Amino acid sequence: MKFNSDEIASVIQKEIEQYAAQIDVREVGRVLEVGDGIAQVYGLSGVMAGEMVEFANGTIGLAFNLEENSVGIIILGDYLQINEGDEVRSTGRLLSVPVGDELLGRVVDPLGNPLDGKGPIVTNKRRDVEVIATGVAERQPVCEPLQTGIKAIDAMTPIGRGQRELIIGDRKTGKTAVAIDTIINQKNSGVKCFYVAVGQKESTVAGVVEKLRDTGAMDYTTVIVAGASDPAPLQYVAPYAGTAMAEEYMFNGGHALIVYDDLSKQAVAYRQLSLLMRRPPGREAFPGDVFYCHSKLLERSAKLSDAMGGGSLTSLPIIETLEGEVSAYIPTNVISITDGQIYLQPDLFFAGVKPAMNVGISVSRVGGAAQIKAMKKVAGGLRLDLAAFRELEAFAQLGTELDPATQARLDRGYRMVELLKQGQYNPLNVVDEVLMIFAGTRGFLDKVPVDRVQEWEEKFLTFMHDQKSEVRKAIEDKKDLTDEILDMVKASIDEFNKQHDFIVEEEEAAA
Repeated sequence: MKFNSDEIASVIQKEIEQYAAQIDVREVGRVLEVGDGIAQVYGLSGVMAGEMVEFANGTIGLAFNLEENSVGIIILGDYLQINEGDEVRSTGRLLSVPVGDELLGRVVDPLGNPLDGKGPIVTNKRRDVEVIATGVAERQPVCEPLQTGIKAIDAMTPIGRGQRELIIGDRKTGKTAVAIDTIINQKNSGVKCFYVAVGQKESTVAGVVEKLRDTGAMDYTTVIVAGASDPAPLQYVAPYAGTAMAEEYMFNGGHALIVYDDLSKQAVAYRQLSLLMRRPPGREAFPGDVFYCHSKLLERSAKLSDAMGGGSLTSLPIIETLEGEVSAYIPTNVISITDGQIYLQPDLFFAGVKPAMNVGISVSRVGGAAQIKAMKKVAGGLRLDLAAFRELEAFAQLGTELDPATQARLDRGYRMVELLKQGQYNPLNVVDEVLMIFAGTRGFLDKVPVDRVQEWEEKFLTFMHDQKSEVRKAIEDKKDLTDEILDMVKASIDEFNKQHDFIVEEEEAAA
């Protein structure tokens, strides 16, 4: 039998071309010990820091400690299903989460898995959880306001797009309420919101989600939950995962707002992991790099330069203090990283002043750059006036006789405190805020009884909406208080006062 060499060569060539066997080469290790959310693994000598690994049952882990003979893995899931001797495979990939519009309106865990029972999240876009923050050259100064809808904050500690404003205070002083009101106020502003709940009670988070749903805010909000019962690794990763989801909008020219509620619990989770990994403890038993843990997170919030698309990511980190101890380790760390803080004081909260903002300690390091011109004009001296009022109030409690000028300043201070009170889930339009602060600071409320100031505000705003909409529109369009607009506002207040009987003459007040 004669063989045709050309025929054989063509058959071999075709076989070579069609050869499609895939060899799956992966590094495989074994679990030496497991417990408390971490595992020591032997055999993964080529694994990278921060690389994703996969356990035999499909649970994801993260390479956390690279030691000489073993690798410390933090387990992002149920560590009770993992046993000693189980196989661990490296994936060659860094931890990433799904991103995009598909996540809006959803409640997810830090890995992007849905928790709301609304089916899977179908998106092919993913972003790495940990990335290096944008550099100085790729940013621009914060200059665009992000309205919270809370009079006291927008007037005295304004927040701009791309800013990091810390909300700090003891437990139960209304920290979450400020953040939720800010999210609700972003309706129709184009800002996408992300609420990261770390170590919170699940019932509390459910209440927040319900309120966001009732106000229509869930349409543009994603809630990332690592509850109090979740393992420490998930609580540690949650803020980074939420930031990666929010960065998708920032790097595509959009605007996003992220609330970390709260970073104290994330620091505690990080401390737990570090101590279990035998990393040396420092002050208050926190590891030495806990500052870096928070700075690499918060530095990712920025206002990008126009060349980068001009997008922004604004963050509102929340820190819980113990007994008002602002000088503790974690609070001082985060205060030094952020661009200002809103300090909520228990005494004010229990006295019925809500939001319970202490104007003496609260500050925005961006200041007037994050305010519209109209607000800048009416609220310029408000912080100093209120701080002076608090001192004067303490002095007046001594029961000394006050001269008429001092008494008048004291009376106006009481009315301004009353005016800056605001109910929860009731954010105001910036034009309404400007009108009210103008009326208070320019003395139009001086003859209104203190206990009727809020009633005056409610009726006056209704009057401006219904009967003087052209005045509101003029402020909204110009974003400034020109002489012409000021005259219109003053005339509107006079007209309103004539229609209503709020004004109390001096003789009646004295009686």
